[in-house]
Amino acid sequence: MEPLVLDSKTRLLVLTGAGVSAESGVPTFRGMNGLWENHPVEAVASPQGFEANPALVWRFYSQRRTGAADVKPNPGHDALVRWEQHLGDRFLLATQNVDGLHTKAGSQRVVDMHGNLFRTKCADCQRAPFADTSVHPSGTVPKCDGCGGRLRPDIVWFGEMLDPKDLARIGEFITRNDGTRLVFLAAGTSGAVWPAAGIVDEVRSVRGDTWLVNYESAANTERFHHFVQGQSGQVLPTLAKLA
Repeated sequence: MEPLVLDSKTRLLVLTGAGVSAESGVPTFRGMNGLWENHPVEAVASPQGFEANPALVWRFYSQRRTGAADVKPNPGHDALVRWEQHLGDRFLLATQNVDGLHTKAGSQRVVDMHGNLFRTKCADCQRAPFADTSVHPSGTVPKCDGCGGRLRPDIVWFGEMLDPKDLARIGEFITRNDGTRLVFLAAGTSGAVWPAAGIVDEVRSVRGDTWLVNYESAANTERFHHFVQGQSGQVLPTLAKLA
């Protein structure tokens, strides 16, 4: 297998999905069979679910915060930290995961495409999202210090749009005209969730090189130049040649 060469003339965009977190023991929605305590996931991960029962939604996310707090990054996370330290601002990590494991591992240039489990925002005013590890007692809905409205997890729920600033940051990295060659690597992704699934096409449109590291074939595998089958925690630590 040829190495992924990361030299002074390369910039690297990485996309990570649920498979990367699953290797650290974080449960995925698919692994939950779309249900949580017999509630469909949409009941706790949609604006409609929050309007109908915000206390139920907060019980779900308080449980997730409790579980994620003890989860540790795996060797795949650590490899990405090393790559970023080598490349500096020629590295950008976009993740679909909300568990904060990349930041816990030491990654700094991170775009949380789907939000972050350990951030909270107000559902009723324009207060900026803030870091929050609070676990709330069952039946409670935390209130905003600013307006007294309902707080909600800073998660992109089903039916919501991704933050345009996040998409712009990724787009600007892809189209950056600084004389470097663009490489895109996706790891642990299903290739079925948009707009993340379309990043490979954006990269190919500017003649970038594309890699997929996945335990199984993804929905968009055929659109990548290179497919390395295996767990990201095993593949990533030896995949790159830092030059």
